[in-house]
Amino acid sequence: MGRRYRGWRAWRLAVGGVLLVAVALWLGWPRPWLEIKHGTTLIAVYPGASGTRFSLRWMHSVEREDWIECYRVVGRKIDIAATRFKTFGAGVPAHAGRRTQLVNGWVVMSGIDRDVDPLTVQAAAAERYRFRYGDGLWHRLSYGRAEPILVFAIVRAPLIAVAGSRLATLWRGPDAASTRS
Repeated sequence: MGRRYRGWRAWRLAVGGVLLVAVALWLGWPRPWLEIKHGTTLIAVYPGASGTRFSLRWMHSVEREDWIECYRVVGRKIDIAATRFKTFGAGVPAHAGRRTQLVNGWVVMSGIDRDVDPLTVQAAAAERYRFRYGDGLWHRLSYGRAEPILVFAIVRAPLIAVAGSRLATLWRGPDAASTRS
């Protein structure tokens, strides 16, 4: 009876040890994250593997029309993939990327594929800057009279290092409260 119990106990300890090592590796192994910062304040953290997509949307200060820029992670860098807007006017290039077309009232320029890493944006509240990760919801990036300078970058860090920020981002989206004036 005693030998059988010791064998069972040793097997459980071995399995438990292997699981503990696996969890430690999973939590401690560096992986890519899309990090949004305002100065030294972390606004949000999202998974940032190659192929990740996100968009910024704002109201153009002259044309008073929404403008959307679409980005994607390529390797360890951020590229602008496409832009879309309603009207040609101030600051609008005649051609960008490999394809320009009209889609549901929007001029869409795609195939831009230009490295913009790290991406720095002055997210003025007056222009109603918004952020969307993948196909998710749009989140405001500033309020009041704030004009925060936000930096979007791909960083490599273990899950354990970003877990608190990641959980907060899942709960409430980007922390635009830290960009209030």
